[in-house]
Amino acid sequence: MVAKTDNAHIRLSNAIATRQVGRSYRALVWGVPQPASGEIEGAIGRSPQNRKKMAVVHSGGKAALTHYALEKNWGVAASQLACKLASGRTHQIRVHMSHIGHSVMGDQVYGARMGVRLDRLPEPARSVLVGFRRQALHAAKLSFHHPATNELLEFESPMPADMAALVSALDDAYLNNPVIFPNH
Repeated sequence: MVAKTDNAHIRLSNAIATRQVGRSYRALVWGVPQPASGEIEGAIGRSPQNRKKMAVVHSGGKAALTHYALEKNWGVAASQLACKLASGRTHQIRVHMSHIGHSVMGDQVYGARMGVRLDRLPEPARSVLVGFRRQALHAAKLSFHHPATNELLEFESPMPADMAALVSALDDAYLNNPVIFPNH
């Protein structure tokens, strides 16, 4: 967001601070969270083991709440989630998903070693993921009230091509390899 005037800047900053700005994300994660929708509540602060990383901490962190809902899954190997932030902490979705054991695919910082998880995927999904160079996390929607008119503004962004290709490869793998996914 960019404010054109000082007054707009003050109002938008206040909207962010009071959590009146809606942010929705799409995430591809390892495994299938149970329950299929829910909340992850955990204070986020510097990791006691690695000061370069954030983590869910028991003391000294800032309150953080992430809402998630399962949109689709590929057997027990991976899922697509819709995530909404009720707070805005550094790396919040990545930290919270890792905390519950469902790290974001492609996350080299908060995810498990990818080689361990790649074995869960059939081709061509495995090859696409090996070539995936970032976290499979996408800022899908931003909503807020206009600082002057109070009109609700909503901006949506389609899934980027690289992430859409990964979803397509997972869809193909699921349809072509039903034995690998016995839960469906």
